[in-house]
Amino acid sequence: MESRVENDKALIFIVDDVAKNLQVLGTILKRQNYKIAFATNGKQALENINNISPDLILLDVMMPELDGFEVCKRLKADEKTKDIPVIFLTAKTEIEDVVNGFELGAVDYVTKPFNATELLARVKTHVELKRSREKLQELVATKDMFFSIIAHDLRSPFATISAFISLISKYFGKIPKEEIDELLESLKETSDSTRELLDNLLQWSRSQTGTIQFSPEMVAVGEMIKTNLGLLTETAENKKISLKPRLDFTGEIKIDKDMIDLVIRNLVINALKFTPSGGEITVATQKTDGTVEISVNDTGVGIAPEMIPKLFSVADKISTVGTAGEKGSGLGLILCKEFVEKHSGKLVVESRVGEGSSFRIQLPANGS
Repeated sequence: MESRVENDKALIFIVDDVAKNLQVLGTILKRQNYKIAFATNGKQALENINNISPDLILLDVMMPELDGFEVCKRLKADEKTKDIPVIFLTAKTEIEDVVNGFELGAVDYVTKPFNATELLARVKTHVELKRSREKLQELVATKDMFFSIIAHDLRSPFATISAFISLISKYFGKIPKEEIDELLESLKETSDSTRELLDNLLQWSRSQTGTIQFSPEMVAVGEMIKTNLGLLTETAENKKISLKPRLDFTGEIKIDKDMIDLVIRNLVINALKFTPSGGEITVATQKTDGTVEISVNDTGVGIAPEMIPKLFSVADKISTVGTAGEKGSGLGLILCKEFVEKHSGKLVVESRVGEGSSFRIQLPANGS
């Protein structure tokens, strides 16, 4: 399963059993660069709606078998489709019936024969309202995530660090050196993971507020990857994981080095968390068809298909414990996706539960 950057053009789903209406509506909307999908009856619309995921539905009231009211009722009863705005298509003689449609959750109606100016104005208004609502929901989720990290993900490790320091201070000289060494190693691991979280949090906050600068330059991909792997060699050795480069492409590419450094480090750290002792992580590069791909492949626990889209969602922030009890905030992967997309690239995920995962960074070879 892949995570893709979505096309920004709104997709309008037209449901009408009259071919002429479909043709007229399609022509009007396409002239304004809307993407179009069609269904010729209510049953077909309900069967295809989840595959289409439209921004707005133009729904005819009078259709055989399932009329527009029943289709709207079922759409609003489904958690996956309830937030898609519905505009009824109705003859003037049916306007009184449209009151029923509003009670079922429709947002507007357009009368037949269609007036292009009126239709486009209503479509534009409700597409913009939907996107504004989604943006607001995303901002609320971002705020909630930020405070959640501060309240829990940062508070917890600082409490652990404080407890370790108190323990060492209280019993120093009274317990064997080996136990002190173990406590110090645990203290180091906790402080390292907390620093990683703080780095991600600061970068993410800068990204959300628009204060982060995008400064692309020519960077040698091979050297950049080798440097990042060198920084994580000790962590891999401690967990007895083989960390290997497989660099078919080592040349230069125009990127923001700090951003892509962070992406590579986060993906490798993530792979280390979810790969058991004795496993293998390979960082590979290749150049094909104007694209440079950097992939981080592991033999770890894998990811269930339904969980993959949630990895990059602020609203569905995922935090899973690693194979050695490592903790994470779920922020790293969200930040990776944002930084890759700033380069007009894609972050693609493929995974099988119990077999491992592959995170592929696909960047334009000629720069963004």
